[in-house]
Amino acid sequence: MRDQELLDTVQAGIERDRARRQQARVVAEFQERFMSLASREREVLRIVVAGRQNKEIAHELNLSEMTVKVHRSQVMRQMRARSLVDLVRMTDTLGVSTRKS
Repeated sequence: MRDQELLDTVQAGIERDRARRQQARVVAEFQERFMSLASREREVLRIVVAGRQNKEIAHELNLSEMTVKVHRSQVMRQMRARSLVDLVRMTDTLGVSTRKS
């Protein structure tokens, strides 16, 4: 019985390590994508994930709404996000701070 407990404990440790390594790979990939964004794209991303609309972002950054749409589209493409929810999850994983105003 003790041998089985030892084997189970070792197996559980291996599984935890595997999960930790997988999460580290995901974070590194998200970080690489985030760093590939231009500074303005990162700025738009932070405001987008804070829940602001394109019109509000355009006003805040003194840009046209069309320019915001282009930046937002680029962010989604470069981050490989399928939806806004995906993008929010990625920024949460990265610990990217969002603007609140």
